Amino acid sequence: MTVPRNGRRESPPHVSRVRSRPFCRARAASRGGTLIYPMDAPSSLHAPRRIAHLDMDAFFASVELLRYPELRGMPVVVGGGRDAIPETLPDGTRRFRRLRDYAGRGVVTTSTYEARKFGVFSAMGMMKAAQLAPDAILLPTDFESYRHYSRLFKAAVAGFTTQIENRGIDEIYIDVSDLAGESAEIGQKMKDAVRDATGLTCSICIAPNKLLAKIGSELDKPDGLTILTMNDLPTRIWPLAARKVNGIGPKANEKLAALGIVTVGDIAAADPGLLQTHFGHTYAAWLARIAQGQDERPVVVSSTPKSMSRETTFARDFHPKHDRATLSAEFTGLCTRVAEDLQRKGYVGRTVGIKLRFDDFRTVTRDLTMPVATADPAEIRRAATECLKRIVLDRRIRLLGVRVSALGRPDESGFIEPVQVELPFDLSGE
Repeated sequence: MTVPRNGRRESPPHVSRVRSRPFCRARAASRGGTLIYPMDAPSSLHAPRRIAHLDMDAFFASVELLRYPELRGMPVVVGGGRDAIPETLPDGTRRFRRLRDYAGRGVVTTSTYEARKFGVFSAMGMMKAAQLAPDAILLPTDFESYRHYSRLFKAAVAGFTTQIENRGIDEIYIDVSDLAGESAEIGQKMKDAVRDATGLTCSICIAPNKLLAKIGSELDKPDGLTILTMNDLPTRIWPLAARKVNGIGPKANEKLAALGIVTVGDIAAADPGLLQTHFGHTYAAWLARIAQGQDERPVVVSSTPKSMSRETTFARDFHPKHDRATLSAEFTGLCTRVAEDLQRKGYVGRTVGIKLRFDDFRTVTRDLTMPVATADPAEIRRAATECLKRIVLDRRIRLLGVRVSALGRPDESGFIEPVQVELPFDLSGE
């Protein structure tokens, strides 16, 4: 079954509902083993769930294109400071800054799909982005506008159901199990409502659970509508790279690749004992479940995360003095990414914490509570540095992490471009 992009029957099909087919035994050529596809839960016991994941398309950049429609179809990067505000000329036209003119240590907040074709993605250093797409248009961030449009699209979806889990400024989960109608019809109506309320497009996947809905919403971007069933695992999920699964990070992906496990299907075909040996029982069991498309997590209607954190385990242990520059850059990067996570999800936090693991596997944490909640990367960096001063740095470091907790919603919040600050890794005076 195909679903038209705009819901009109006469239009060319845009989004595919993958044809379901019965489960059967299939030879996994890449692994040389025989797989048994998972069976759906008996309908006599439980009605199948229908969970939607809605993700706004290049959200921040798309909001900017509403403001500057003349930039449609052009590579645009959002992430500059106030000096990136376009200049209005006497004749009413606007002069935009180009990415090649940028100088600083900021990071890309988001980019249009045209810029992504050049390899420019969110969280990338702005100077690196300028090398990849020097002629791209540079725009400043405007989180107040992004929050406004976030409220608009969520209100539009709330007209269908209250079973909505807020996952950030630009994405939500929706339990549509109790809504009348076919999944494709429900999804198209929601897309139309979002477009009417905001002028923006979104991508929606409706699937049996949150895991598949999240993956599926990326399959037909932009402006996608995807319907997945458990029968679609072999054709649409298993061929995907393992890193496409939320929860398989860079480190785990590298370990999987070293074992010859590259796709989700490879995980499904992998020897459970091999996974346990290299990842431990808990994570190996989780890998086995997600590879079979299993996820029982409910849609949580009201949820405020306790904290947000970023950490990295180094390929080699770093000396706090001799590797100071590398550690400083990593530390700033972690603070920047935590700040971006907070800003994307619409939170600020009062308590900043750091985590260090030394080469003897001893782990040390320190926290600092600030008088005012923030999502400013520079403020987080300063507080994290104060925490660091309370740790004796007498051994090599193998893991570094930054956490922000005591979260809440901001009354108002602006984005301050992160800067590189010297990290006092030589406090011991060695």
